[in-house]
Amino acid sequence: MIKTDKGFAQLYKIYGRSETEIKEILVDILNKNGNISVYTRTYANEVHVLAELVEQDEETAKNTLKPVAKEIKKALGTMVYSTKEHETMEEAVVRLLNKYELTVTTAESCTGGMIASKIVNVPGASEVFNEGFITYSNKAKRKHLDVSKNTLKKYGAVSEQTVKEMALGGVFAADSDACIAVSGIAGPDGGTDEKPVGLVYIGCCIKDDVTVKECHFQGTRYEVREQAANAALDLLRVSIINNYR
Repeated sequence: MIKTDKGFAQLYKIYGRSETEIKEILVDILNKNGNISVYTRTYANEVHVLAELVEQDEETAKNTLKPVAKEIKKALGTMVYSTKEHETMEEAVVRLLNKYELTVTTAESCTGGMIASKIVNVPGASEVFNEGFITYSNKAKRKHLDVSKNTLKKYGAVSEQTVKEMALGGVFAADSDACIAVSGIAGPDGGTDEKPVGLVYIGCCIKDDVTVKECHFQGTRYEVREQAANAALDLLRVSIINNYR
């Protein structure tokens, strides 16, 4: 629950989805009339959904908003990473890791340590963060994460197969419960028609099962890396929820 200029609102924060997509999911709720206003706003690569009520008493607002809040939560599911105004993606991830008493390691290529840096920025990260690997070269991927030489030769460093092996290798190398791995082409050079700049593969290993996501980001080299790091944390978050909730 957050205080707004008009009263109070329940907030839902979503990363990596378009405002159009969220509006389509919530079309029936957004079109409802009444004293509760449901609307969306964008912030960087996030969409925020707010259910707002003109009410000066917080407890009354909370109780009145409950039915609509329940509908929104059901419709959006695991897309919502936080309902807290100032909670970041990395804070939400560390909160989940602590909740389920899990440890994580990172295996990064194009992000170059960004994911690990975001995690350790959160107080209490030492309880959940085991180790981070920056395996920028193929040699480092083989040495530290046990990525197969044949995999790298056949599919390349930026591939679903390589990221899957990076994620698995990170779990075993650091003896952690989970590993998030990233490999991609941040640009501005290095892209091809088959593998363009902005192509990033993200893999998350939990319980010896790896989920791989293919992403296509746009922007400067830094922006591609930043988006990849946030998307990786979001995949880790969803994977924890799907496996432990």
